[in-house]
Amino acid sequence: MKKRCILIRHAKTKGNDEKRYIGANTDEELSKSGIEQAERRKDDILKLVTKNTQVFSSPMKRALQTARLLFGDMSITVIKDLKETDFGLFEGKTYDDLKDDCDYQLFLDSKGRSGFPKGEKTEDFIKRSVEGFLEAIRVSKDNDLAIVCHGGNIMAVMSSLTKKDFYDFHTDNLDGYILEIETDGKRVLDLTFDRIGDRISS
Repeated sequence: MKKRCILIRHAKTKGNDEKRYIGANTDEELSKSGIEQAERRKDDILKLVTKNTQVFSSPMKRALQTARLLFGDMSITVIKDLKETDFGLFEGKTYDDLKDDCDYQLFLDSKGRSGFPKGEKTEDFIKRSVEGFLEAIRVSKDNDLAIVCHGGNIMAVMSSLTKKDFYDFHTDNLDGYILEIETDGKRVLDLTFDRIGDRISS
């Protein structure tokens, strides 16, 4: 079975504007600039969506609010496993807050693979994100799907599907990927993909 799947990172929040680590323990709504960003990109994103698309979202406010701004009255199915990662002791902090922290230096030196102190392990987050993505594929049945989630989820899913590095798929707010996938309804058997930002105007 062939499907189109669009992975979209939510629009900006105040924490994003301030370049903070905003994870599972900070349930922010969109900032004014984030709302304006979603309204500006709505029509372009809708052009990428097929008529038989089912919309999915992380349970967090910023993702749900983005999904409603982009997709209007369409029904939204929440996938709990697509919640953002738990940044632990880094939650709510900026690089400047953390640059002299030895745990943060270890995190940077490991290219993020050491996980977050008192937070979620990277491998656990990747596994959870992929399970959430596959749940959306199962629930969507014969429909295509659009998933509004978090940058980390997108990095996790894309790196898992392509076997490339997690950080190869860093995603800005309201960017993401358009996937054309072959699936048996439970797993992805084959895919091609393109970045949303390469298909639409800014």
